[in-house]
Amino acid sequence: MKVDLSEVRQRTVSVNHYMNTIKEPFNEKFLERKKTYKLNTAILNRLRNFANDYVIVAFSAEWCKDCAANIPILALISEVIGLEVRIFGGLKRNPLSQDKKWSVPPSPHEVETFHVDKIPYILVFNKKGEKVGEIVENPEKGLTLEEEILKIVLGNAKGS
Repeated sequence: MKVDLSEVRQRTVSVNHYMNTIKEPFNEKFLERKKTYKLNTAILNRLRNFANDYVIVAFSAEWCKDCAANIPILALISEVIGLEVRIFGGLKRNPLSQDKKWSVPPSPHEVETFHVDKIPYILVFNKKGEKVGEIVENPEKGLTLEEEILKIVLGNAKGS
């Protein structure tokens, strides 16, 4: 999968903008997670070397517990090492359709383009807009989010 990152940037918001616009009562869980999560400094120091070469794009909803657990970590990573993280937010379920999981609108039409089934859906792209990895809902068992992102990046760097 290849995307036009400039178009994605126009249709998304930065992770910190997203975090700052989450409304009550949902913002409490996101902000608490951001305040209390301790990033793995050793992993971040390694990931920092690749921060300018990748863009993360995530699909999120304020009501989603896995989003509340993982999107704040993406915000911290972005703040600490400068990794660009963009968010398609405001996803809403479509309870009236058996064919379509998401209500479009208000969910962005990209939920269909990217075949989003579960959230958060975190995509890692290189600067050419090529998808190099994804994380669905939560990191792989036994890994932190920053560890799994590093694993994806290192796997791509070896394959380049």
